[in-house]
Amino acid sequence: MDLRIFTEPQQGASYDTLLTVAKATEDLGFDAFFRSDHYLRMGSVDGLPGPTDAWITLAGLARETSRIRLGTLMTAGTFRLPGVLAIQVAQVDQMSGGRIELGLGSGWFEEEHRAYGIPFPKEKFARLEEQLEIVTGLWNTPLGQTYTHNGTHYQLTDSPALPKPTQSKVPVLIGGHGAVRTPRLAARYADEFNIPFASVEDSDRQFGRVRAAAEAAGRKADDLVYSNALVACVGKDDSEVARRAAAIGRDVTELKANGLAGSPAEVVDKIGRYAAIGASRIYFQILDLDDLDHLELISSQVQSQLG
Repeated sequence: MDLRIFTEPQQGASYDTLLTVAKATEDLGFDAFFRSDHYLRMGSVDGLPGPTDAWITLAGLARETSRIRLGTLMTAGTFRLPGVLAIQVAQVDQMSGGRIELGLGSGWFEEEHRAYGIPFPKEKFARLEEQLEIVTGLWNTPLGQTYTHNGTHYQLTDSPALPKPTQSKVPVLIGGHGAVRTPRLAARYADEFNIPFASVEDSDRQFGRVRAAAEAAGRKADDLVYSNALVACVGKDDSEVARRAAAIGRDVTELKANGLAGSPAEVVDKIGRYAAIGASRIYFQILDLDDLDHLELISSQVQSQLG
């Protein structure tokens, strides 16, 4: 079971804070550091000091870490043109020595688009499908050849399809709860399918849909990695769990029902339930980025039991 750290910087985090968490992620033996891609805080937090850009952040971390993989859950397709995104990700992959993964989604938070003047198209899923085709098509174009795409939403003509990532294949993550189109898209483009904030039962159903879609598309179902992203609130005793829940404005009972909360033994047991339905990777959503002791506890008491 791979354990990864997943952050939500739009809730309030500077680059220096993210760097501190990423270095702790690396030092404590976690597999990867991922972040969301949002420009506006959600809920009652103040979001100070303001948003940071996902790919600028990852470019910095690429030079200041050496082992962990780095990526997004999920890059918003509405934020970037696909040709530009292909260049950005390839460059950051080069800067990291080949440690980048691209989670790409359609974008959904209309309020942040209004706040920063970003167009919010009505039809986002068809755009996402074209974006995936273009980004992967540019990377897969042999050196010396050009790439052309004449689509409904994007047109590229004789692109040199440069630069190339360091990795021969940048892992692409697709995720979500959609019952039909999302599994089909994952079957075509994804190396990993991620379902965020879902129960074991809902995850099992969605993993089954993706497996069936992969096989219908001529792939082996196990060609994909299946993963979950879940809020984390772990404590060595009840009082520590309660303190960490209060710090992120959540109820302990709700967290235990919907996330990875409680003692290390409780969390290991719940992860085992996700593993039983085929998940091989867990993203711990860490909301209090100043609580590095939380990461240390997960590393020493949870990760150590999962190998």
